[in-house]
Amino acid sequence: MQTLTVSVVTPDGPVLEDSYEMISCKAENGELGILPGHIPMVAPLTISSVRLKDENDTTHLAVNGGFLEVRPEKVTILAQSAENPADIDVKRAEEAKQRAERRLQSKQDDTDFQRAELALKRAMNRLDIAR
Repeated sequence: MQTLTVSVVTPDGPVLEDSYEMISCKAENGELGILPGHIPMVAPLTISSVRLKDENDTTHLAVNGGFLEVRPEKVTILAQSAENPADIDVKRAEEAKQRAERRLQSKQDDTDFQRAELALKRAMNRLDIAR
């Protein structure tokens, strides 16, 4: 089976580099499935999970935005942050979710509302991946 080299890099450094048969992720324009030999492209990513499949397993990463660059043999994800499920502090993510929900219910100014909405999406993404 053919594979792709997948690299995930954040401002803090590399998070992952390995070979996979398929990568699935959510771009701003919709869900993407990338296989070896895919046409070159660049796409902005949303706050979501990235699923990396090989013949025996599926690896999940929590990604908070960034860009996906696809070449026929390699995929590079440049993310603002990316976490493996084992690295996610569930208690901290749960607290962040509750804080964001409280801010959204208080209906302060638009800037706070947008920040709270993004914080809620990040916390829920982390919790989904951790579970």
